[in-house]
Amino acid sequence: MEYIGIIEGILYVVGDEGISFEQLQDILEIEDSKLNEVLDILKKTYENEVRGFRLEFLGNKYKLTTKKEHAKYFEKLIENDKKDNLTQSALETLAIIAYKSPITRAQIDEIRGVDSVYQIKRLMYRNLIKEAGKSNLPGRPILYTVTEEFLDYLGLQNIEQLPVINETVSKEDKETDLYESKYKEN
Repeated sequence: MEYIGIIEGILYVVGDEGISFEQLQDILEIEDSKLNEVLDILKKTYENEVRGFRLEFLGNKYKLTTKKEHAKYFEKLIENDKKDNLTQSALETLAIIAYKSPITRAQIDEIRGVDSVYQIKRLMYRNLIKEAGKSNLPGRPILYTVTEEFLDYLGLQNIEQLPVINETVSKEDKETDLYESKYKEN
């Protein structure tokens, strides 16, 4: 069934936000019964013990979630990450939080163009960022900011010591294709 792979890809792209039945139906342009059939097949596929995901219906949205019985391995992953250097994705997320804090996860995702949940969890585990209250935006999302450990990590006395960045966007930057890098190898 061609829809299985498409739905799986959509679920991956929407990440933790999930997607409603109506949104899936609108995107795929299929009838209720057909969409229900495909979702049932996908759910049964993920119930197999060799699969690492579940298809869940939470908060009126379909979401891919990890299996609870694998939690101890995910904890080890985060513990191991704490021993390693920060990845490019983690550094990018950390820089956004440092320069734009307090900031919500959705705002971070918008700037990065990808889901940042994993990076935020890793940075919180390493105690480089922390929750800084709730936003007044609808749904009252969590705000994030950097910690004292972050300042220590960079050898700074305060956040004002961060280098100034130029945020102006040139016409060339605006016209750069989404999948084309503007950076060239030397």
